[in-house]
Amino acid sequence: QVQLVEAGGGLVQAGGSLRLSCAASRRTFSTDAMGWFRQVPGKEREFVAAISATGGSTDYTDSVKGRFTISRDNAKNTVYLQMNSLKPEDTAVYYCAERTTYGTTRYPQAYDLWGQGTQVTVSS
Repeated sequence: QVQLVEAGGGLVQAGGSLRLSCAASRRTFSTDAMGWFRQVPGKEREFVAAISATGGSTDYTDSVKGRFTISRDNAKNTVYLQMNSLKPEDTAVYYCAERTTYGTTRYPQAYDLWGQGTQVTVSS
């Protein structure tokens, strides 16, 4: 069954760190771009970061630049999101997503496979 499974969420104090992982099962993973999005209740899903198929290109929303790092290991079919200097406003459900093309995009409609999400809560 083709799926994405996120892990690594939890409760952390402001200023702390978490590392999210997303295990992919699609055979095309090494040629697929990946993204991380987040959502809080009552708001639309928000782009966080994306990485190209080879990892050579990344993109971040302004609010996480310098604090979050997206990376991937194609040998392990896994994408990561290292989150440092976390803030209460980073609290959300974080989703990874996959699209069957090389390049990155911020548009959620361009991704055709989504994980079920992992909760990240940052306390002040």
